[in-house]
Amino acid sequence: MRAVLDHELTMYSNSMKAYVFCAFMLLFTGVGALVYNINASVANFEYVLQFISIVFIVLVPLMTMRTMAEEKNQNTDKLLYSMPLSSTEIVMGKYLALLVVFAIPVIIICMYPLLFSQFGDVYLPTSYGSILAFFFLGAALLSIGMFISCLCDSQNSAAGLCVAVMILLYYADTLANYVSSTAAGSLVCLLILAVLVGVLVSTMTRSRFTGLIVFAVLAIALVVTYLVKSDLFTGLLPDIMNQISLYTRFKTFVNGVFDLRALIYDVSVIAFFLFLCVQALEKRRYNG
Repeated sequence: MRAVLDHELTMYSNSMKAYVFCAFMLLFTGVGALVYNINASVANFEYVLQFISIVFIVLVPLMTMRTMAEEKNQNTDKLLYSMPLSSTEIVMGKYLALLVVFAIPVIIICMYPLLFSQFGDVYLPTSYGSILAFFFLGAALLSIGMFISCLCDSQNSAAGLCVAVMILLYYADTLANYVSSTAAGSLVCLLILAVLVGVLVSTMTRSRFTGLIVFAVLAIALVVTYLVKSDLFTGLLPDIMNQISLYTRFKTFVNGVFDLRALIYDVSVIAFFLFLCVQALEKRRYNG
């Protein structure tokens, strides 16, 4: 794992991508601090973090699109598979390199509350609690972007799909107010989700039959449950969108509440998608 980590960090240091990532995040932080903390004379630095969280829509695809997609595109993944490294070590090495790059601007951002506290009253626990939540939010989104890269064969397709997913995640809580809250509407949307799960399973296992089986099981379970007790589906879809939204949980920190459950949720998302990355890599190693 250390070899992969060192190799990835060397690649980032020799390319513009990591520098653009850090510069872009710090630029947005400076603009946010200027708008909220200086011009508006607001002491809450956490509002700046909420403002700059939108940059993940662009920065996560930028950083993750090459992690595995480019390896497959250039056939350098064969070299990785030939090394005495497990799939877990490869995935963890690449992911830790992403975290190191992401941690650099976050560490610099940590100086802002201390700086502003010299000129006014800044509630540091809320500010640093929000910075911690911001880091976990970014770490979770990076794991999702890395998994998307595992599914794609080129950087462009990985970047395009990742941008779409990041936009969906960013506006999930807003979209929850507009999606159908009726039982039938929830059932239709969940069936569409079952189709996507089936496609995902089919892609990872390279078996259409397995994907069809998974879809059939999910669809039958949903339809039977709907026929037996349709009341369970009323308002279910908006509730699910609010519950799974990473940004909604981050906003609890911005509002001054240190929610440990939100951090645990972020860690769970990270573990889940890194696990999927490992499984995708394993399938490609032994089937490709």
